[in-house]
Amino acid sequence: MSLAHGRPYLAIPGPSVMPDAVLRAMHRASPNIYEGELVEMVRGLVPDLKYVAQTEGHATIYTTNGHGAWEASLSNVASEGDTVLVAATGRFGHGWADVATGLGLEVQLIDFGRKSPLDPARVEEALTADKAHRIKAVLMSHVDTATSVRNDVAAVRAAIDAAGHPALLMADCIASMGCDRFLMDEWGADVAVTGSQKGLMVPPGMSFVFFNDRAAARRAEMKRVSRYWDWVPRAEPEFFYQYFGGTAPTHHLYGLRASLDMIRAEGMEAIWSRHATLARAIWAAADVWGAEGPLEMNIADPAQRSHAVTALRLGAPYGAQLREWTDKRAGVTLGIGLGMSEPEDPMGTGFFRIGHMGHVNAHMVLGLLGVVEAGLKSLGIPHGRGGVAAAAEVIGAA
Repeated sequence: MSLAHGRPYLAIPGPSVMPDAVLRAMHRASPNIYEGELVEMVRGLVPDLKYVAQTEGHATIYTTNGHGAWEASLSNVASEGDTVLVAATGRFGHGWADVATGLGLEVQLIDFGRKSPLDPARVEEALTADKAHRIKAVLMSHVDTATSVRNDVAAVRAAIDAAGHPALLMADCIASMGCDRFLMDEWGADVAVTGSQKGLMVPPGMSFVFFNDRAAARRAEMKRVSRYWDWVPRAEPEFFYQYFGGTAPTHHLYGLRASLDMIRAEGMEAIWSRHATLARAIWAAADVWGAEGPLEMNIADPAQRSHAVTALRLGAPYGAQLREWTDKRAGVTLGIGLGMSEPEDPMGTGFFRIGHMGHVNAHMVLGLLGVVEAGLKSLGIPHGRGGVAAAAEVIGAA
């Protein structure tokens, strides 16, 4: 018998759960894209986007996904033949590196594996060795969505400064912005990118590139930038269409307006605190389950874990079995083990991920954990008893 009938719960690390307010805002007739309500509304989005990123710099909107944001950001600060240093801590660091290669950039890669954060000292060492200052930018993921590791952006900024190097610091915040604390200006990121489909609670289809005056100065030195990726007309539009390099993503924008209103109403400090508490509840449950079974969190140190996504190893064939059970029997979709292959499990089916980002609250997380615990029991997967109770203790004490 299936108990999945009813409203499904997409508990993957993006696209995240969409609030009813966002869905209602998008359910409307097509607007005038030349004048009137839409044009006025978009002007108000920019300061609220900068609030989420905690920057006084520039904010631009692209009608694309996160991969497009990677390409847009690089296209404005590096030319073919330039070198970028990529500090990879999982699949998405390698993904950004691949985009850089596709643009004709030379990639200097430091791979920190899939179970630990990057080491700023190794970044400093690489930059100190670059006496000719060939490296134009350091690329890092604030949170890697596959491994769930959270990296220290401010520490990387300090490493760049300690090396006396002019490289820009570029941060991928696609999984983290609006979930994990991120202070673009205070931490010294020159460029930050994110997408609409995670902490911003809007369907996939928009991405955002934030940049400061240092990055703007680098853009001014570029011989050419493709018309579509160029952030100058998007940041300083003379005409409405220039915000988007063409036709506006109209209904996404109405959804974004609703989500930014929700973010403003709750406040970033409260949002960061909510995500931190719900993450600790999930970790408490996982600790109990793993005490008497194979389940383990991919990132051992809680201080290095994201508050937006948790990657867990259950081992093959248990991971795939659990994901199928929660989906078909209970209506909860868990994330796949993206890029987490092992010699005995080349497809990474023994891993799963829980997305706890954006529009999530206590009863959603407790319900999710209850389903996972029921699945472990139903499938006969060894685990410690009382994981949901441990999560409830965390939430009850908040």
